[in-house]
Amino acid sequence: MNKTKVAFICVHNSCRSQMAEALAKKFASDVFDSFSAGTETKPQINQDAVRLIKAHYGIDMEATQHSKLLTDLPPIDIVIKMGCNVVCPYLPSRHTEDWGLDDPTGKSDAEFLAIIAQIEEKVENLANLIRNNEL
Repeated sequence: MNKTKVAFICVHNSCRSQMAEALAKKFASDVFDSFSAGTETKPQINQDAVRLIKAHYGIDMEATQHSKLLTDLPPIDIVIKMGCNVVCPYLPSRHTEDWGLDDPTGKSDAEFLAIIAQIEEKVENLANLIRNNEL
């Protein structure tokens, strides 16, 4: 049986969606395959996100991830929108939800860590829903 494919999407695929992809690979890779993408790309992942994810989880996002477009993704089962505060990208799937997370770009480490904690909790909840065939 193929694992469920989950895409975390936002406009630039440089911060929240990248952190979600990294944390989902760490905490839910036994349940679903994780991807991230956006309608635009950035030359590098947000450096505060890179630094904090590396410091708190030991994950070097720059070694395994890069900013990608929606068209770079395989067919996706579940789309998670990060909370774009603009018209969010559209990607066909069997389920879509919006996590409504604030963009921590340019904000303090404390604000970044609060968003990271929310992402980790939401990833774990999503994994449980998929594991229990509720999604």
